[in-house]
This record gives sequence, structure tokens and C-alpha cells, in this order.
Amino acid sequence: MSETSLLLRAYYETLYERLEAAKNLLPPRIEKLLAEEIAVRGFEDFDEAKYAAYRDACLAFVDERIEAYNPIGIQYLFDRTRAKDAFELELQLNWYNSKAEFEALVEAARSKAKTGLTEENLRPLAEELIEQVRAFPDNSIISAYEAQPGLRKLPDYVVARAIEEIIA
Repeated sequence: MSETSLLLRAYYETLYERLEAAKNLLPPRIEKLLAEEIAVRGFEDFDEAKYAAYRDACLAFVDERIEAYNPIGIQYLFDRTRAKDAFELELQLNWYNSKAEFEALVEAARSKAKTGLTEENLRPLAEELIEQVRAFPDNSIISAYEAQPGLRKLPDYVVARAIEEIIA
């Protein structure tokens, strides 16, 4: 495994650990962001039941996002040739385009990995990478939503915003 791959694995593992540790902070932040976004965008017909459904979708997306960073599952992203095809398909199926963001993440990891990885500096470099590029694919989700807001995109957007605030 290359040094860049090792650093990317540490990046995902660090994100997983941060989000697992802060998981209880996400629901109240999500509720606040969701209510604010509904009010700002003027989405119509948001009764209690519809709000609850969107809140529940956001909370389910939290678990999905945290598991996406899980070090047990992340091995499939880096260790299997089919994983590349699966990742490409995921990029095509998402309503946001995260390909450029992923390329920027890999390039940032590559530049940091050139400094030489050791057991002692792997975690600090992963922390630096998170500070530099944030949590993939949040930037893509946020910018695509802000360019064209919509109810279908709302849960992903709210979760991305909450994650970004939590990891900051």
C-alpha cells in the first residue's frame, strides 16, 4: 500500500473516530439546521409529519455517513479493484458531483505523504488533512445544494453542514 493510501486510510479513520465521539451532538444540530433551512428557503407544506420525516432521513444519513468512514469497511475502497468501479458508479448516482473534491483530497494526501510517513506522524497528518480539505464529500454536497436548493437534496445538505460544524 502506498504512503498516500495509508494517509487516506488514516484520514477516514480519524473522521470516523471524531464523528463517533460527537454522534450525540449531531441530532440537535441537525434539527436546528433543518428548521433554519426550511424557513430560509420557504419550502411549503411543512407540517409536523413532514418535518419529522425529513429529520428522520437526516438522522439516518448520519449513520450512513459515519459508516462510510468506518475503518473496517474502508479497506474495500483501497484494497479491491472492483471498489474503484463501485466508487465511480456512486459518483454517477449522486445528485452532486464529488469527483473534483475527491481528486483534491487525494492530491492533498499525496503532497502530505511525500514528507514521509511514520507511526508517529500518521495521525497528525490525517488531522492536518481534515483541517485542509474537511470531510469528503461535504464540500460537493453543500455547493451543489446552494447552487440549486431542493427538498430532495435537503437531508444530505443538512447532514453535510452538521458534520462540517462538528469536525471544525
